[in-house]
Amino acid sequence: MGKKLSSYAKFAWGVLGYTILVILWGAYVRASFSGDGCGQHWPTCKGALIPVPEDTKMLVEFTHRLMSAIDFLLVLAMLIWALRAYPKGHLVRLGAGLAMTFMVVETLAGAALVLFQWVAYDTSVARAVVMAIHLLITLMLLGALTVNAYWASGGPVARFRGQGPVGFALYLALGAVTLLAASGAVTALGDTLFKAPSLIEGIKQDFSPTAHFLIRLRVFHPLIALSTGVYLLLVAGLVSHLRPHPTVRRYASLLVGLFALQLVLGFLNLILLAPIWMQIVHLLVADLIWITLVLLLLAAFSEGVPRVEAGEGARAAEAHAGKGKATLMDYVVLTKPRVISLLLFTALAALFTAAGGWPGWKPLLAVLLGGYFAAGAANAINMVIDRDIDALMPRTARRPTVTERISSRAALTFALFLELASFLILLWGGGLLSAMLALAGLVFYVFVYTLWLKRRTWRNIVIGGAAGAFPPLVGWAAATGELAPLAWVLFLVIFFWTPVHFWTLALLIKDEYARAGVPMLPVVHGARVTAVQIALYALLTALLSLIPLTLGEAGLLYTLGAAALNAILLARAFALALHPEERPRARSLYLYSLAYLAALFLLVTLDRTLVV
Repeated sequence: MGKKLSSYAKFAWGVLGYTILVILWGAYVRASFSGDGCGQHWPTCKGALIPVPEDTKMLVEFTHRLMSAIDFLLVLAMLIWALRAYPKGHLVRLGAGLAMTFMVVETLAGAALVLFQWVAYDTSVARAVVMAIHLLITLMLLGALTVNAYWASGGPVARFRGQGPVGFALYLALGAVTLLAASGAVTALGDTLFKAPSLIEGIKQDFSPTAHFLIRLRVFHPLIALSTGVYLLLVAGLVSHLRPHPTVRRYASLLVGLFALQLVLGFLNLILLAPIWMQIVHLLVADLIWITLVLLLLAAFSEGVPRVEAGEGARAAEAHAGKGKATLMDYVVLTKPRVISLLLFTALAALFTAAGGWPGWKPLLAVLLGGYFAAGAANAINMVIDRDIDALMPRTARRPTVTERISSRAALTFALFLELASFLILLWGGGLLSAMLALAGLVFYVFVYTLWLKRRTWRNIVIGGAAGAFPPLVGWAAATGELAPLAWVLFLVIFFWTPVHFWTLALLIKDEYARAGVPMLPVVHGARVTAVQIALYALLTALLSLIPLTLGEAGLLYTLGAAALNAILLARAFALALHPEERPRARSLYLYSLAYLAALFLLVTLDRTLVV
């Protein structure tokens, strides 16, 4: 797309820009209660094609209709131009045809809102549903216009089939953003019709069981936004890794940046009580996110772009076709069940602790299955990304992605299906917050630890280790639908415990990490510095484990048990600091760290559920 743009391409991008302006003005019509400015008349305005405005509402509504009519003619002209300028079967013709189709459908949806008076102060379910549909059609229109302008600008031909896990991930991203947009439309309607006098009052309204359904639905949009944002971060990282091309990476970076900006704008929108100008800015960035996601998909699907997971391109050595001899056990190994067992135990402990006893079968099954699937998906993706270094270490050389019993493509597809199943299961049995937190843990492990930190800095496990601290949050949210202070204490305990556990292992296999070129702390700074760091983190872990006492969340059982556990932990950690080269001490601390975390979480649960 580095060539000089043709006249048609410039026109196509101009139509896209103008359509965005029409969409933003439509949002102003809704937010200013001007949707009934022309009465129950369409396409006329109070019976006239060109009325004399009687008031501001009529002027605002008629201006929107006039802008929409111009937009309709522009898209029609673009279609005619495409049919005349491009040969039969050209992709630009397809893009222009789709744009015209969605323009017609969107016009009819707008007409329905007016003719049925689902405008201004109407608070019906029908209006909310049609508005959500109207916005989805708008996204389809923007997508078609983007595709048309991209191909008219010389964008390479895209293959929409046979894209494997990258295709699955990007199509799922389109669906997630579509759902987010629909929830945003309903939320914006609720903010307009039921404007809160203050932030506190607005929050009270959101959780009131007697509030209007539009008010109660507002609470879901931020959670859907966070879930979608976390998933887009995962998609951007994976697609950039699996389609190593400058254009792909540019769009992926832009997508992440825009969504980060959108989250900030959403927070400001909440704090400022959704003023009209902020709603319009929020909608503008949402449109840009959608357009960028479409461009990312087109770039990733383009012919000539390297496909790492298919064994093509500069990093083909990291991918493989597989030998086709995978068994069910190979796929189980792909999830790293032994690693998951402790994580799952902390999630279940938090579930029972938050519930104060038996949580019920539904959340229990959700946390068991959903938690395992989320962690298993993260581990499977990790094995694909780290296949090259896994092959250099005896500890990991027998993994199915290294032995090629499972191909990179099959492993990624398996992981994405696991993650989708995890989200749906936790959504069913634990609620949206629980599902979002499990997804966040996966993305943190894949994007922050594996893709970003692991090969760059010895601090990889300090920061990236937070991924393993999410399970207690998942379990707590599944039981209560919220996160209490004790849940965050459990998160912090695991966060500071992780370096103690992992660096002792790193001491034992330092030579393997050195051979693979992974900058773990013992490799970079040696055994003595590592042992001292382990002792410091053990001390921090012990101190954090005492916070439940200060919060009044722990009784005598936990107090005595935690004191004993911490005494042993500190004794072994400081003994290692004094004798860092003694491998038996490192092995002893490594094994004890596993028992320590399990026992500490068991104490929390027993103290809260069995002791009166």
